[in-house]
Amino acid sequence: MNDQNINQIVEAASLFEVWRIVFLLGGIAALVFIAGLMNRLASGASERFPSHRLLFLQIVTTFNFCIYIFGGAFLIYIALSPAKELLIALGGGAAVAIGLSLKDLVASLVAGLTLLFDRPFLVGDRVQFGDVYGEIKSIGLRSVKLVTLDDSLVTIPNARFISDVVSSGNAGALDMMIVIPFHVALDADIEAARRLIYETVVTSRFAYLAKPVKVVASEIVIGHNLAVQLSAKAYVLDVQYEKDFQTDVVMRVTEAFAANHIKRPIFMVYGAIAAPDLKKHSA
Repeated sequence: MNDQNINQIVEAASLFEVWRIVFLLGGIAALVFIAGLMNRLASGASERFPSHRLLFLQIVTTFNFCIYIFGGAFLIYIALSPAKELLIALGGGAAVAIGLSLKDLVASLVAGLTLLFDRPFLVGDRVQFGDVYGEIKSIGLRSVKLVTLDDSLVTIPNARFISDVVSSGNAGALDMMIVIPFHVALDADIEAARRLIYETVVTSRFAYLAKPVKVVASEIVIGHNLAVQLSAKAYVLDVQYEKDFQTDVVMRVTEAFAANHIKRPIFMVYGAIAAPDLKKHSA
């Protein structure tokens, strides 16, 4: 064994000195602590300034990306201080290993960076991905965490968002359009029903009136009969109040329809919902 080989072995062994390992583990713990601290600060700022909630979440997501990627690489370089030749050799070997055995993880990491800069959706957005609908809670290095409206946490690998279709309801804004359909009989007072829906929506405490409110009418088939569908299209003040807004409008419109004798196109037959025979109304 020549002197060059001995020097290489010594250099490799020096990488595993106790103080280097302790320094590396301490640095990793510090990175995790800083990321957690930033998350807590963002949550506190979001509660104090709710109108900027989504901005704080987006900033902390970008910060966490930078902390883990650049901070981790810096720690490894400072703690281990490998020789240039060894660094190149380790880098090449790691690239081959990652490419062969961790290709799915690498694809998710690359996809995560793509999501960060391409921004098809942001933290806080309400998105529809396949059969899953909910709010984006975090965009990580490997996956996106989404909370459904029934408070279930769904984890989706980043790579899936690159090839599949995803729909964002608010695209980074606090407000979002909500469509609430109502159905009335053909011989009902359509104009009165439309007016009642409009008045109910604009008086809701969850409505964002800086954007237009519309009530759109269309004919639909319920069972084997025609009915009129009146769809309220309005913006909710904050996406977190989506279901509160819908519930508030539906309950108050139902009460208003009953108080004003607006005919509805449904009734119970043998325990099932069915449409009335509209021919009887026209006879």
